[in-house]
Amino acid sequence: MTLDSVRAFIAEHAPDIAIVETAVSSATVPLAAAAHGVEPGQIAKTLSLRLGDEVVLVVARGDARLDNRKCKAAFGVKPRMLDVAEVAELTGHPVGGVCPFGLARPLRIFCDVSLKAFDVVVPAAGSTNSALFIAPDRLAAITGADWVDLCQEPSA
Repeated sequence: MTLDSVRAFIAEHAPDIAIVETAVSSATVPLAAAAHGVEPGQIAKTLSLRLGDEVVLVVARGDARLDNRKCKAAFGVKPRMLDVAEVAELTGHPVGGVCPFGLARPLRIFCDVSLKAFDVVVPAAGSTNSALFIAPDRLAAITGADWVDLCQEPSA
């Protein structure tokens, strides 16, 4: 999986989008923002969550935090973050490179409305030093994501 599976996914669903590889790590929101010259909010972080027996991905702006009340209201249960081994096994991507593209297995994907604050967001692309630039609505469209409101307002 990883970068090769993301390349294949993007080639099929959005061939006009280039994957950007950096010489430095972009494995965290601050590192990714610095590597790609954007503000931390523009980084589209992908969270791997367990909702009871189901694993889902939530893509949110990089400086947002999940709101437990909103999650419980939307999903009916409190989400639990997956551990590093589960993330790699279920997504096919390493922590720091997790994205909703080229997954090891089908997972439901949700995009948080926090992404809509930006014309372009920067999700990882399957490795700890790759990403792509994409409009939030297009990200949701090519991944089949549903829009949700799960995050707290970012602090100013």
